[in-house]
Amino acid sequence: MAQSQTANLKKPVRKVSVSSLVDLIGSMRFAISLLVIICVASVIGTVLPQNMPENTYIEQFGPFWFDVFAKFSVWSIYNSIWFLVIMAFLVVSTSVCLTRNTPKMIKDMRSFRENVRGSSLRAFHHRVELDSSRDLQASNEAVLGWFKQQGYAVKTREEPEGLLLAAKKGSGNRLGYICAHASIVIICVGGLLDSELPVRMQVWLFDKQPIVENMLIADVPPTGRLALANPSFRANLLVPEGGTRDNAVVNVGDAALVQPLPFELKLNKFIVDYYSTGMPSRFASEVEVTDPETGESFEQTIEVNKPLRYKGVTVYQSSFDDGGSLIDLAAFPLTGTEPGPFELEKRVGQNVDLPVGNTGRQVRLEVTGLRPINVEDLTSGEPQPKQMIEHVAAVTGSAASKRDKNLQNIGPSVEYQLIDETGQATRFHNYMLPAQLEGDGVPVLLAGVALSGEPDYQYLRIPADEAGSAGEFMQLRAALADPDARTEAARRFAMNSAPSDASRAALQESANRALDTFSEGGLQAISNFLETNVPAQELPRAADVVIRLLGSTMTELRGIAREQAGMPPVDSNQQRNVQWVQVAVGALSDLQFYPAPILFSMRSFDLVQASVFQISRAPGMYTVYFGCLLLVIGIFAMFYVRDRRIWVWLKRSDDAPGTHVLAAMTSQKRTLDFNREFERFKQALDRLNMRKE
Repeated sequence: MAQSQTANLKKPVRKVSVSSLVDLIGSMRFAISLLVIICVASVIGTVLPQNMPENTYIEQFGPFWFDVFAKFSVWSIYNSIWFLVIMAFLVVSTSVCLTRNTPKMIKDMRSFRENVRGSSLRAFHHRVELDSSRDLQASNEAVLGWFKQQGYAVKTREEPEGLLLAAKKGSGNRLGYICAHASIVIICVGGLLDSELPVRMQVWLFDKQPIVENMLIADVPPTGRLALANPSFRANLLVPEGGTRDNAVVNVGDAALVQPLPFELKLNKFIVDYYSTGMPSRFASEVEVTDPETGESFEQTIEVNKPLRYKGVTVYQSSFDDGGSLIDLAAFPLTGTEPGPFELEKRVGQNVDLPVGNTGRQVRLEVTGLRPINVEDLTSGEPQPKQMIEHVAAVTGSAASKRDKNLQNIGPSVEYQLIDETGQATRFHNYMLPAQLEGDGVPVLLAGVALSGEPDYQYLRIPADEAGSAGEFMQLRAALADPDARTEAARRFAMNSAPSDASRAALQESANRALDTFSEGGLQAISNFLETNVPAQELPRAADVVIRLLGSTMTELRGIAREQAGMPPVDSNQQRNVQWVQVAVGALSDLQFYPAPILFSMRSFDLVQASVFQISRAPGMYTVYFGCLLLVIGIFAMFYVRDRRIWVWLKRSDDAPGTHVLAAMTSQKRTLDFNREFERFKQALDRLNMRKE
């Protein structure tokens, strides 16, 4: 029995009807919630610089938080899917609200509400009731005259017992609510038009396939090209000096689409000026624009905040880059007894396969960049090349006016990467000119290396010779790799340091062992040797002796290397030469960890500049302008246009000749101004020769 009774009990299922869903979407609380999220996202997008290189965010937040924030696309928050979806929902929510309430508001604006009864007027707070000695017609004319003078619209309704005058003024303030809500829709639609949404819609709906692999623009298939009449896009274009382009690139995530342009853009000349610190103060592009339809052309200079506008397309000066500069490289082998260098000329962006000694292996050299200037703060001793966008920020932001005494231009540098047979790439950044770093005592050439996955460079400090090159250091490296040269350096050191033959032999053997150990593994190998063969309590003294011994023998080895190169001898006791050898010992030790068999140094270059333009077709801009105009009109109407309504009942008096008057006044906002106007209305009734009871 119990089972049969409970079998009929069912858990109620809550059904969500379409009307309730529409009510939710069109409700004020839903729209305000969306606005709050958009405002918070906009604050993040304003405070956090957008569309910067990933390394910038990794350095700022660290790898963990970078991965977390990247899931929400905070680096390009205005084009993230979730932000665009919220914008779309806000458009729908506000549109539903407008659709539901606009007819009611317009109907209320047009209505005089003339169906009010006298008993209802007595319930109003702002009312007046009196008897006039004038007849009905005269009273009606007097009231109508006052309404006309004050700008009220009036509608009269005749009744058997008298007349009802319904007047209104300022009902257009309802247009303020309509315009304000409509402006939100229009501004959001304009924002969506200028976002990546139109391009993504073409990818989703029209079978456009973004290109992932590298290929020439001429080889891009039709599925990877957008239409010339594409209504909205934001693309990038790199044009080298003397080059002409008529296609831009639209980034879609990690892929790209080709966007044809309605004109050809030729870069005649790129201009860049610098501050005394070496930061760029101004850069501009002298371009020639050709219309392929008419064949007409004109010239214009594009600068930051001074774009080119033609055929509905705007071209902004975004940045600058290398346009294929020719670089003269000196290749120094880091193994064997051959000091080099070997000459090599390559353009930025080119690559070449190089053999690794006699091993039969090859590495691929890719020249990735040339930096004609490098403005660095060398007080930390570890320069880090800035991204190009940071130089651009110095031009457009407050950084342009700063004069940091620690900043200095340390000259050109070359960036390249070496890719081994397994595909592992290692990035390098080598400066062309020597720099004077604190603590070194002699000018050094900086050779930076960043292992795969590492954002920062670690620098090898190579002492520069009299010509400012790494030539003498590489000769010393080759001599260190030669057993005969090491033996001769140990012999010379023993001859100059020991008074007797017996002590010379022992000293030569110790010096030769120190050089051999150092050549095999640097200072780390010497440290390991001492820890293995010397008691712990004797380690500090032994280490000091070995370091002194190594420095002296390396000085002799430098002399041998200079003799082999036909260079004159140097004074080994001069402080500058002592410091040179000390820096060289540190650099030779660090070479044990250098992840490449060859070091490339830039000797000269033929600079070819290129402008980076941002090209956009933004129809939503004018839509946003129109929305802002509506917003201003709406706010003005809501705050400065006051809605007032007056009803006046004029009835024939039963007891005496004349007219009985019953009037009431109301407004949506009963402010002090409204109270004053009501007082003026009562005084006007008195001035119409009406006797107040």
